[in-house]
Amino acid sequence: MQRLVGKVALVTGSGRQGGLGAAIASRLSEEGAAVVVTDLPTGDQDIPADRVGSESELEAIAAAIRASGGRALSHPLDVREEATVIAAIDYTVKEFGGLDILINNAGIGFMMEPLVDMPIARWRTVLDVNLTGAFLCTQHASRQMIAQGRGGRIINIASVAAKSGSVHLAAYAASKHGMIGLTRSAAIELGAHQITVNAVCPNHVTTGLGAVQNNYRAAQRGQTVDEYLAEMRGRIPLGRVGLATDTAKACAFLCSEEAAYITGEAMNVSGGQEMH
Repeated sequence: MQRLVGKVALVTGSGRQGGLGAAIASRLSEEGAAVVVTDLPTGDQDIPADRVGSESELEAIAAAIRASGGRALSHPLDVREEATVIAAIDYTVKEFGGLDILINNAGIGFMMEPLVDMPIARWRTVLDVNLTGAFLCTQHASRQMIAQGRGGRIINIASVAAKSGSVHLAAYAASKHGMIGLTRSAAIELGAHQITVNAVCPNHVTTGLGAVQNNYRAAQRGQTVDEYLAEMRGRIPLGRVGLATDTAKACAFLCSEEAAYITGEAMNVSGGQEMH
């Protein structure tokens, strides 16, 4: 299907091989969109280097899309910093002539610890990336879309943790619940400009960062990772954990004209694990 021919997309947090962002960028390209893949290219005092895509990994994802016949470029982006958000959007417009789609995928889900033990600095890091980053990208992308006058699509990658609490993930769940509020409020404000704003709520996906959660949860329960995953599958009506491609397909639909009358929604992509 080529539902996004002529569209330009920016995908945050898309610099990890096998990650949600990379899968989304690849699927949007397959649908005809030009794509800018972005990520924090190096770690810092708050986020270890092995938790972000390196600059070479980021470019490799863009190169793979080009090798498949798509149009893709890579660009560094720290969603916590407004100046780098503006720079990434300006780069997208300069290189591809506009911006039609924003995917707010950058997120931290690997900082897991009991609520009573979580330092305020780690709480702030999670909220800064997951929620403030989505706000900054939404704000500046929507300004560009309004100026263009042709509408647009903004999709926030939330989580089933946006609808239910999660043990040892208080900051993550709070940030994702907040993302749903941001989605709904932005949808109301931006609807007059024909910009739709929706969220996608996947259940657990074993990406590289998802594997960190698997190891933590298994150890917490005194299980092997295989035992933990088997127990997880037992709680999902469709009998398997999520795939990155499941989320990517949902994003492609919400970006298309088929979803032109859908906004303010938080779509579960969870195999039936989450139903509200």
